[in-house]
Amino acid sequence: MKKQAYPIQNFCSLVHLSLSYETFINHISIGYEPQYYHQAMSYPEWRQAMHEEIQALESNNTWSIVSLPAGQHCIGCRWVYKLKHKPDGTVDRYKARLVAKGYTQQASIDFSDTFSHVAKLTSIRVLLVVAAKENLVVRYYK
Repeated sequence: MKKQAYPIQNFCSLVHLSLSYETFINHISIGYEPQYYHQAMSYPEWRQAMHEEIQALESNNTWSIVSLPAGQHCIGCRWVYKLKHKPDGTVDRYKARLVAKGYTQQASIDFSDTFSHVAKLTSIRVLLVVAAKENLVVRYYK
């Protein structure tokens, strides 16, 4: 990425803005979220975030290497990059996720049914509110 000869920071100041406007400006101007792997590789912060994601996937035994069955194709993956911000709008951390390209699958060829047993946070909140209102005991099972 080419550096600007005359950065806007030399001509504009956030000193006279309210905190909410300053937070907004920081939110849209601080950091860079790459769209592609080759863009992210230019930044040490994104390389570190990708390294941390791979380490987490490996430490959780997320996958195992197997032979690809005859007549089957492998589903690819891609990186998704997202900046996480603090309440004041500054960058908290760089988050990189490795995701499967599920959109490349063909129904009845690559899968018959897909389902993920993940509850939405709002559903869990409703359940807890009802349990609290009715004085019910909530237990967690692994």
